Amino acid sequence: MAAWMGLVPRQYSTGGRNTLLGISKRGNKRLRSLFVHGARAVLAHWKAETGLFNQWLGRLLETKPYNVACVALANKLVRIAWAVLSSKTAFKA
Repeated sequence: MAAWMGLVPRQYSTGGRNTLLGISKRGNKRLRSLFVHGARAVLAHWKAETGLFNQWLGRLLETKPYNVACVALANKLVRIAWAVLSSKTAFKA
């Protein structure tokens, strides 16, 4: 689902060499932007609250720029949403 929404890196392959580029931006633009804005809201308050993603977000923000971390969080949220919808069960941390 994350690939369908365009939240994964675009891949360019030639001669057995793979290159990962920026996010592909394919799929539903409105849905992708809603997930990215939701991720920005989480990142804006991640220190103030204790939650599921605090350690992961802390490590990610130490090594990556803010916008890259935002898209990575949006990708993770999409994958969680897909798992919840496909299994038809409640989310368990």
